[in-house]
Amino acid sequence: MQPGLRRLAPGAAQLTPNIAPERGTACHLREKLAVLQAFPAQALLARDGFDPRPALDALARHAAGAQPQAFSLDGTALRAPILGWAVDAEGGVHELAPGSTPWPEAGDCLRALPAPWRHAVLLSLAFAEDFAIIDAGDTTIPWLAVALPSHWAPEHKVGRPFAEVVAQLADDRPITGAASHLPNLVTGSQGWERFVWSIARHPRLHAHPDRVDPAPWPAHLEGDALAAQAWWRSERQSLIPVDAHRQALFTIHVEVQPLARALSDPAQAAWVHDALASMSPAALEVRGLAPVRDRLLRWLAARAAP
Repeated sequence: MQPGLRRLAPGAAQLTPNIAPERGTACHLREKLAVLQAFPAQALLARDGFDPRPALDALARHAAGAQPQAFSLDGTALRAPILGWAVDAEGGVHELAPGSTPWPEAGDCLRALPAPWRHAVLLSLAFAEDFAIIDAGDTTIPWLAVALPSHWAPEHKVGRPFAEVVAQLADDRPITGAASHLPNLVTGSQGWERFVWSIARHPRLHAHPDRVDPAPWPAHLEGDALAAQAWWRSERQSLIPVDAHRQALFTIHVEVQPLARALSDPAQAAWVHDALASMSPAALEVRGLAPVRDRLLRWLAARAAP
């Protein structure tokens, strides 16, 4: 894990449009649609009484300014040309080009959800990122729209103190030590980003613990055969400030690729080897790597050799 925050340069991209040359390659969009249609109560969460509208308005303005080909504002309506759908101020769902919408199932998904969630879900489907809100007023995470979690359950995090949630990321000492100060830091006017990674047993973007295949790592595999069953899971997390309300939008962009492809350079393999070797037992347990650590270290050492 690389836990440190770094400042974002002005104008740096924080949203990734769900554009794909073919429907079959739109992995983030397809998995988000499946989750939001089957398990919306585990992905769309808000603390009772919390109003996410200021933060969502800020996110919509940011999206329209940064990625106008994917998202735009038409008065109080939100439009996602990339999907072919719009949501009006009252939550009504409208087809932008009747009869030729590229993603008809996106409209089905939006209509099936409660109207107050449709603005957030249109943003979620238009972009690869998941979203959460950090509130510096009470230092909690009062709202989440997270369809692609990395081995954690969003329904167990909503309304919890930010410091407590971060502390559960075992071995993240630089972040955990400063967790009580982070809400004030990240809800200012400065944008931030950080990167995290792990090695997983499955290639799916959606990794809610209730639906991850419980099969253990293959006990008999070594070397390249083991690496062929492993996947490099990385996240880029960024913060879009909503400084007038002392809040921030937390964006989470998950990527998964075969381990051998991700670590094609010996220097990369050496870096991951050293990071994996330094993980505490608690960190290995959280990531499900304890049973396979030594075998992965041997493969990484061979990969890193000149």
